[in-house]
Amino acid sequence: MPREAFAESVARFLDEEFAERPVLASSLGRMEAAGELDDLSQAAFEGRAARVARWLDRLAKIPAEGLDRDDQVDRDLLLAELRGRAVETEWQSWRRTPDGYVGLGLAGVFTLFLHRLLPERELAAAAAARLRQVPRVLDEARHNLDPELCSGLLVKRAMAQCQAAITFAREVVPAEVSEEALGANLAAAGEAAASAYEGFMPFLEDLAARAAGSPALGEERYSRLLLSKELLPWDARQLRDRGRRQVDLIADRLAEEVDGPWRERVERLREQRPTTPEEMLRAYEAAARRAREFITRYRLVTLPEDEECSVEPAPIFQRVILAVASYSQPAPFGPSRRGRFFVPWPPLGASPSEVAQRLRASSFHRIPTTSVHEAYPGHHVHLVSARENARPLRAVVGTSFFSEGWALYAEQMMADQGFYLERVDELIGQLEARRFRALRIVLDTSLHIGDMEFEEAVEILVREAGYPEPTARAEVLRYCAAPTQAVSYLTGCLQIEALKEKFLATGQGELRDYHDRLIRLGRGLPMPLAERCLQPAEE
Repeated sequence: MPREAFAESVARFLDEEFAERPVLASSLGRMEAAGELDDLSQAAFEGRAARVARWLDRLAKIPAEGLDRDDQVDRDLLLAELRGRAVETEWQSWRRTPDGYVGLGLAGVFTLFLHRLLPERELAAAAAARLRQVPRVLDEARHNLDPELCSGLLVKRAMAQCQAAITFAREVVPAEVSEEALGANLAAAGEAAASAYEGFMPFLEDLAARAAGSPALGEERYSRLLLSKELLPWDARQLRDRGRRQVDLIADRLAEEVDGPWRERVERLREQRPTTPEEMLRAYEAAARRAREFITRYRLVTLPEDEECSVEPAPIFQRVILAVASYSQPAPFGPSRRGRFFVPWPPLGASPSEVAQRLRASSFHRIPTTSVHEAYPGHHVHLVSARENARPLRAVVGTSFFSEGWALYAEQMMADQGFYLERVDELIGQLEARRFRALRIVLDTSLHIGDMEFEEAVEILVREAGYPEPTARAEVLRYCAAPTQAVSYLTGCLQIEALKEKFLATGQGELRDYHDRLIRLGRGLPMPLAERCLQPAEE
């Protein structure tokens, strides 16, 4: 009976989730409400808070006894997710940050055309319907956002995103279809959305001028996310201490690898970079091919059949808010195994100086380890492999501590296997990238505890990571907008490295077996749950 009750609960939770979040649903390949945008009204957010409380109570009444190991893991995964949502509900980000309102229509339309899971006529109709709902979503933002709670920094970030949204809706979307009549309908819907974004800009300007809030989540809430959602044994300050130790440890390793002062060597390497975005794209493509050939030749992980990863410029609306590379997975419930590795393209209208600064973040010695992280065997290999897990909850619910942890683990594992052996500069790039992730732990925890101001964090990234100031600002704004995400990379990586040693020591298999089993556990289990899944069956 407990197993049947739990299976029914999971199915009901997912049905509610997809009904409540149609943009998420379509991005995952569930197209029942492809023409709808989420309800972001105050009443809807209050309903979501009640739903979180209701589901926490319901799951607590399903005892772990009587469930098999996979069901127990899924139960604990969902409980962890809901505890995290309870913290976010308490924080009321929907009253504090415009990002979710501005970005919803963008993501909702972009992912439709990215995955193309409907015939073109239906796809165009769904996209047009979503574009026509943008004014409603922005009206909800006007009602919900509270200048006493909003951070001026994050409001200004949303203003840049809003400007990109105007171009996306007006110029990019109509070109996504081949039929002239469909394009005309999309152009009309895009014009309605673009006009709504233009009308929203004065509201954001006024909101930025009056914003009196802080983006800092606060130490107690931050620690609760770590302990209750991510199931970590460290609170915010303990995690920051671990980050500081890692910064020093990795600096020592850099000193061992470099003949002479490592900072001077790294600074010289940062100046060796592509001169145009097109050259940058070609360099990333070549590095991704090389990484794929390496993991295949040395049998480091089993690649799913029909997988493909294309390397593309970042989407227009993403360029102003994300200054680093990213990955977009194929829809888990769709048929394709083609992922997209987006490289950090300059924003539209960027000056020659701004283009040069964006390219500086993609110096040649860093491109290989970034390609490992995003594509082979990092995010792409993980997420196309995770589709082989038949448990639907694990395709929907996951943590970046696993997914980003795996991608950073992949960087170090490839170094250990000799991927950078003949290219010392690339090994330096890998270590530099790892140290940057340790810096992220220090910065993210300090910002949200309230021990560091925004400008101080920017200065540290410019000085310690060598980022141009605009890139550093975009990076720190991301930390402000997404507490705990930045600490997930190295924290999860260290957990995966420790679990690997346990796996190999117990004779359960070789390195490839560990990789194959781990990445097929799902989109991203908290690491204690992943470890439970990999324990021998008799335990």
